[in-house]
Amino acid sequence: MGAWLAGDGAPYADGTGAHAVRYIPGAWAGIRPWPSGLAEQVGHEPTLLSRAQVLAVARTGAATATWTETLIASYVWGQGDNGYGAHRLGEILRPGPVETVLAQAIALLATDGAVAGYRSLSGAIAGLGPAFFTKFLYFAGGAVDAPGPCPLILDQRIARVLRAYTTRLGEEIGLEEPAKLAAWLWSDGGWTPHRYDVYLRWARGVTDQLAGSTRWPLAPDLLELALFSGVWTP
Repeated sequence: MGAWLAGDGAPYADGTGAHAVRYIPGAWAGIRPWPSGLAEQVGHEPTLLSRAQVLAVARTGAATATWTETLIASYVWGQGDNGYGAHRLGEILRPGPVETVLAQAIALLATDGAVAGYRSLSGAIAGLGPAFFTKFLYFAGGAVDAPGPCPLILDQRIARVLRAYTTRLGEEIGLEEPAKLAAWLWSDGGWTPHRYDVYLRWARGVTDQLAGSTRWPLAPDLLELALFSGVWTP
């Protein structure tokens, strides 16, 4: 981890805001309300979208008490330049009162913390699973004050790292069928609010350990980015 922070991870030593993905603005034509902080929905040239840009959309959402644009920006960032993201997002936004559901989740995030926000969104919007609504919570959490551990992204790639780590720990302490247990605890999706809570507390603890032994910043989202990037493969 320390070697990564001194090398490829150096741009994120002062924050993960510079971490960007490529997307095709024209591929998202028709998605409304389109965040003003993103490029106009025309053209097929790849455009970069950074965490800092999505966080700026979330801060506007906090100021205006509207959250659909934050969901859209975080979803675009999460999908990148694949060809099916816009269709899926359209299906998510079409059916019902998405704004109301998002506002309720943010209210719970602000009063009771990240796990309460997670619980509120679990199964609340058809087609929006935890791999993407934790992205929404992550950016929204950077724009509102909330108690407890800050919300972090949990997706399939992160879960598979945690699965490998849990398997290794199970082998070390002599558990029976540790890989089977780890696969149950850290499946590819559908994590319970309790499992999300475990992840947030673990990330906070690991961050504290790293900060005590390296120059690692006290930023759990840097750990999330490192795990997503494949820096540590237990």
